[in-house]
Amino acid sequence: MDALVSDLFGSGNETISRPQLSACCGGKQGLGLGLASKKANAKANKKARARFSRNNYRPSHNAPYLPPEAEEGNIEYKLKLVNPTQYRFEHLATQMKWRLQEGKGEAVYQIGVEDNGMLVGLSEEDMRASLKTLHLMAQKVGADITILRQSEVDEDSDCPRSIAEVLIRKVPDDQQFLDLRVAVLGNVDSGKSTLLGVLTQGELDNGRGRARLNLFRHLHEIQTGRTSSISFEILGFNSKGEVVNYSESRTAEEICESASKMITFIDLAGHHKYLKTTIFGLTSYCPDFAMLVVSANTGIAGTTREHLGLAMALKVPIFIVISKVDLCTRATVERTVRQLERVLKQPGCNKVPMVVANKDDAVTAAQQFAQSPSITPIFTLSSVSGESLDLLKVFFNIIPPLSNSKEQEGLMQQLTEFQVDEIYSVPEVGTVVGGTLYSGICREGDDLVVGPTDAGQFHKLTIGSIQRNRSACRVLKAGQAATLALGEFDRSLLRKGMVMVSPEMDPTICWTFEAEVVLLFHAKTFHKGFQVTVHIGNVRQTAIVEELYGKEALRTGEKAEVRFRFIKHPEYLKVGAKMLFREGVTKGIGHITKLQPVTQYKPSQREEEGA
Repeated sequence: MDALVSDLFGSGNETISRPQLSACCGGKQGLGLGLASKKANAKANKKARARFSRNNYRPSHNAPYLPPEAEEGNIEYKLKLVNPTQYRFEHLATQMKWRLQEGKGEAVYQIGVEDNGMLVGLSEEDMRASLKTLHLMAQKVGADITILRQSEVDEDSDCPRSIAEVLIRKVPDDQQFLDLRVAVLGNVDSGKSTLLGVLTQGELDNGRGRARLNLFRHLHEIQTGRTSSISFEILGFNSKGEVVNYSESRTAEEICESASKMITFIDLAGHHKYLKTTIFGLTSYCPDFAMLVVSANTGIAGTTREHLGLAMALKVPIFIVISKVDLCTRATVERTVRQLERVLKQPGCNKVPMVVANKDDAVTAAQQFAQSPSITPIFTLSSVSGESLDLLKVFFNIIPPLSNSKEQEGLMQQLTEFQVDEIYSVPEVGTVVGGTLYSGICREGDDLVVGPTDAGQFHKLTIGSIQRNRSACRVLKAGQAATLALGEFDRSLLRKGMVMVSPEMDPTICWTFEAEVVLLFHAKTFHKGFQVTVHIGNVRQTAIVEELYGKEALRTGEKAEVRFRFIKHPEYLKVGAKMLFREGVTKGIGHITKLQPVTQYKPSQREEEGA
């Protein structure tokens, strides 16, 4: 894994030619293969395909079994639901409510399947009656049903039997919709912003970048067509799986009110010049998934490999969209798909690519992607002609959250911790901070402390109003992103990388910390006294290497325990947090193993002047 990510990162600004790609896929120096032979390569691919086959949930007469039903999770098997008694109906409705809670408002019912996973199937009459009962159950718990797919189990029989896969989704109430964050990665000019513009606005691009104009935040972005800052766009689905963005230019507040599921896209920069902004977006905004956009006519080029390496290093599940297929012949598109498949199938990467060609593939890909981290769906589409855009929407509509309800409940019971990612000054509102609630629950009027300052201290503040996706919200739960109004609180006391925590937490802050790191790429040697930019969650600061334990220097691919010291001010850190550091072509990853808390505060210049 470490060698793979090292090769994916490379120096970060080269274009991969066909001979280089060949070396990456089968040579001795590519993607951490070392001395792996073609025989070992084929063996690894065979194992990956076998593993995918075992996990494949697609109903068909060739695969008469699903995995046994799990007690936890949002997937329920039912053989048939024909004329249940009142007592049985109440029990079924309670069970559906539990499954919806497990899936944060979504559940999938497999009708015609026994609890052990055997695909028995139902006659047409029984299937119609079962779906009617399912609809009544959904009405009882305030949800809607959508039939994802229906297929026959035994096509050769005189009395064909079928099974159905049904999506149950709660109707939104009090803004408790399911919210997933998707980071958008890819090389410059691969069509990321254009694709998001088409998805969220419902109008196809004109081939000259019209769809991306609404996403840009700065004049130079409009003039150059290149994203340099982080922007956010939302795509809402109602309880029936329909996109709610497109009716008569709805505002964000109206979309949130009518949406049961929200996809928040984090549009990141593709140019290598803005790499620090892209890394900050990946580490700070805690995306659930990453969408890597690859241009069909250029293939794997520029920062594509580096962004893939970033997502893998941070363990963010990734799927791939091949854009601009309208500019290429079918052979060119297929060549780009084969390039990606060869990269993903390497033993170090161990991914199983799955090309999505129809709606059935999109449903299977969405379910497999969330359950198995090795599955990597690949979509081929065009933002100009609209080819296969519907398949991507089906995928977003069905894809479930990675964390279950128990994990979220556990985080909600902890003390409040809000990570500050953005700071604004809004007329008539005052200071506003944007970020993600890592743990606990945050309400209007709560008293928190924010810091650390340059002197290692925390200041008291009171939460005013809360907004999620530009609409008012009274309660913020762990894992949700929002903006908080702080009223007249002095903006000069705030900076990115701070945290707002409960006063009872007694947060640990430090100048110095130790971490176990892997050097992914370095031109010469990594030694004591070297300065790097460290990314840990929403923290981004320059640190100096104070000590390498057991070694005098590190070379590419080597591991070591390293002690770092921040240069500018102390930070709030946690043991076990993932870290990523960079300086020029130098890149590395690791995790924090030990903290050295600040024991004596050094007063800031402001405080000294005040004294």
